[in-house]
Amino acid sequence: MERKTVGWAARDPSGILSPYTYTLRNTGPEDVYVKVICCGICHTDIHQIKNDLGMSSYPMVPGHEVVGEVIEVGSGVTKFRAGDVVGVGCIVGLYCRMLSRPKADMSNTATRRWSYNDVYTDGKPTQGGFAGAMVVHQKFVVKIPEGMAPEQAAPLLCAGVTVYSPLNHFGLKGSGLRGGILGLGGVGHMG
Repeated sequence: MERKTVGWAARDPSGILSPYTYTLRNTGPEDVYVKVICCGICHTDIHQIKNDLGMSSYPMVPGHEVVGEVIEVGSGVTKFRAGDVVGVGCIVGLYCRMLSRPKADMSNTATRRWSYNDVYTDGKPTQGGFAGAMVVHQKFVVKIPEGMAPEQAAPLLCAGVTVYSPLNHFGLKGSGLRGGILGLGGVGHMG
């Protein structure tokens, strides 16, 4: 079934977003169809909108700190069901050949499909969370804990992970440890 949604898209590097209607890809067996509740904004979104990295494709619906409600799941999805509140970060899928690999092989060098400004395996551009809905492979969807406000959960999907990952990697998550994090903005405030 073809589904359309409306997003707020950049159509050029001016930084102006305007309504943009597009067709979502079909919900596949491993996919989760998510109605967006809210989406944070990250400075990466601004860099992409303004083509600061020289690789932006337009029209582009940015947003990779997405919280939404599950509307539909594919036949192979077992961890989520309609009505769940979930989060989606900056990845929505992998190349088809990567999806069947063991979890141990899912390193940072695996070829990802970014939530926006990328092309999905069906050849359609990926579009982000400044929209009404998204379709995401189940491996890149996380449950939001009951009672957590969506607008508080959204920044955790980018800045929160960015701060937590190195602290966890270097074993700095135990009780009583002290450290300093210097910075302002999303990552600094999360720290």
